Amino acid sequence: MSNIALVTGATAGIGEAIAVKLAENKYNLIITGRRADRLHKLAGELMDRYKIQVLPLVFDVRVQQEVNEAIDSLSDNWIAIDVLVNNAGLAVGLNSLQEGVVDDWERMIDTNIKGLLYVTRKLSPLMIERGVGGHIVNIGSIAGKEVYPNGNVYCGTKHAVDAITRGMRIDMVQHGIKVTAIHPGAVDTEFSLVRFKGDDDKAKNVYNGFTPLYANDIADAVIFTLTRPESVNINDMVIMPTAQASATVIHKKTL
Repeated sequence: MSNIALVTGATAGIGEAIAVKLAENKYNLIITGRRADRLHKLAGELMDRYKIQVLPLVFDVRVQQEVNEAIDSLSDNWIAIDVLVNNAGLAVGLNSLQEGVVDDWERMIDTNIKGLLYVTRKLSPLMIERGVGGHIVNIGSIAGKEVYPNGNVYCGTKHAVDAITRGMRIDMVQHGIKVTAIHPGAVDTEFSLVRFKGDDDKAKNVYNGFTPLYANDIADAVIFTLTRPESVNINDMVIMPTAQASATVIHKKTL
């Protein structure tokens, strides 16, 4: 089987959009996430619509044993992964550091940093062993380029993604493996709903008064990076809504 991509956090939002866009481009897919019902539903839809092969793997990127067991379960047909998209990530809470909730910190650190590391640590040696290159795309955030009020730990995790990506590129270059980071600004997904712990009104208010990015915008960027000539790597891409100038400056129309 050729053109295999693995996407973490594919059950909703950016991860789901990336999976759909890869399917449109005839990649066979391994899609991962914690919500089995969503994952299997997406797998069925993509196989029916695009006539590709899709393997859903249900595991939590925060748990190294689950990551290892899931990857170890892959058959020879699926092990030749060409593209890894480390998309799984979240923000929880919006508190000052001195009022921070430690459980929120742990969830962000475990998902955004350790989850990315666990998956990459398991898959990159397989790419190297094949000896035909590959491409790793890490989904970061504008929070990895700037720090904003009450963003402390979330910004810290996304700065870590930025730094890890740069280090990863240095480590992988001798093996012909491309490494790209894509850093979105405000994207209208489940992101704010998770950050505000299910408070729908607060989540919707984030995007009132301007047109945000949508998940498909980031998926398009992923495909752009993957379809450059073999001699070209897109190292770093920051994508913002037209109305957003920085992490904290968004021009909102008065309603």
